Amino acid sequence: MKPVISREAREILAALTHDRERTNILKNMEQKALVYLVQKIPVWIKSDGLTLIGFCGSLIVLASFILATYLNKYWLLLGLPGFLMNWFGDSLDGRLAYYRQTPRKWYGFTLDLLVDWMSTIMIGFGYLIFTEGKWELVGFGFVVMYGWAMLIAIIRFKVTDKYTIDSGILGPTEVRIIISAIMIAEIFVSGALLYAALAAGIMLFVFNILDTFKLLRVANRKDRSEKVRENKNTITKANGTSTPDR
Repeated sequence: MKPVISREAREILAALTHDRERTNILKNMEQKALVYLVQKIPVWIKSDGLTLIGFCGSLIVLASFILATYLNKYWLLLGLPGFLMNWFGDSLDGRLAYYRQTPRKWYGFTLDLLVDWMSTIMIGFGYLIFTEGKWELVGFGFVVMYGWAMLIAIIRFKVTDKYTIDSGILGPTEVRIIISAIMIAEIFVSGALLYAALAAGIMLFVFNILDTFKLLRVANRKDRSEKVRENKNTITKANGTSTPDR
């Protein structure tokens, strides 16, 4: 039996998710958490403040890699609250604005993408510090693959007017959880982080290839549709301005 959701919760959820389509496996749990949390945030905390909290979470993840490299691998555990902070700020900054009916669509979209990219670079840089030799290329490759995924999301938004941040059943939330689990595993099984990062990079490459071809097909259909519409408009204008036969 499905849990009963109040009318107020449904209205809040509609306000929080109307501008994006989610397909990630934890979608339902995450959306319920967002509905709850967005109502509990103090009024003095603004959307930009949440963005800053998310960014600071990424800095903590970077610090965890650096401390684990030069002090002790147990410092990798510091990355767990870092990812939690990152999720909290990144997931709620825009949602808070929509809940309070103060959205800045293009400002928020731009800031969110820029901060996400800087966060990805910092986490990737932390991985590079933690690894040595050829494994450094794995971290670089992961950053490149993630950047490719972000580019696909931006182009998809331009082509379809729908902003989607998920690749199938995996979204940013699932990626944070997976990386956190791998960081824990690295403490007990040396090399777990390295091989998992390689596997994640390969998976991202496959998903990006599939998403790229899918997006190209959608763009091609849109081109054809616009061409047909342009031809119809041209014919309509020609018929409307032509001189009738006498």
